[in-house]
Amino acid sequence: MEVENKKILLVEDDPNFGAILKDYLMLNDFDVVLAKNGMEGFEKFKKDTYDLCILDVMMPYKDGYTLAKEIREKNKEVPLIFLTAKSMKEDVLKGYKVGADDYLNKPFDSEVLLMKIKAIMQRKQSESKTDNLKFEFQIGRFHLNSKLRFLTFGSDEPIKLSPKENELLKMLALHENDLMPRELALTKIWRDDNYFTSRSMDVYIAKLRKYLKLDEDVEILNIHGEGFRLVVKNKVV
Repeated sequence: MEVENKKILLVEDDPNFGAILKDYLMLNDFDVVLAKNGMEGFEKFKKDTYDLCILDVMMPYKDGYTLAKEIREKNKEVPLIFLTAKSMKEDVLKGYKVGADDYLNKPFDSEVLLMKIKAIMQRKQSESKTDNLKFEFQIGRFHLNSKLRFLTFGSDEPIKLSPKENELLKMLALHENDLMPRELALTKIWRDDNYFTSRSMDVYIAKLRKYLKLDEDVEILNIHGEGFRLVVKNKVV
């Protein structure tokens, strides 16, 4: 994948580590802007367009979580990678809840960071193309037209889905037979991940299950603590 001209915002309060990391990324053909704290990082983010942000978690004036929330208010899609000296599960979950795409504990291998950056950018490009181009899905004996919001079973009359039912089923279909993370659906469809939006999504999942029960080979599984999986046992060709 081409990385030339891809612009990264690096927010790191350790000046030596920040300078070394910036030089390493620039040697690998990225255009890198370095900010020394969260406040400066947000000012730089507002003034330019970035393909990815790398945020240190523990910083003076404004920590990485707060900065990530502010960035997400301005841009829902830009990938975020957190760098932290902490490895507590709660901190990792907190990072994902504010919209992180990945997480690296210090100290880390710079080549691993490079691979993660390339993988995230590639995935974002792929997701963007898929989201824009694909709107028809075969789900067992169901056909989903996400542009018209029609879910059709065989030759029956189509069911007109609500906007959220439609978006949720489309996202499940894009992850067919694979995990659809709960946080991903909440941040992309509900634009927030809290107790109330989470309960709301559970209600929509129950509605979709009711529609899909017409086909015994189609099922939405709850993967405890992680998300959902749309299972299609006998795929219709």
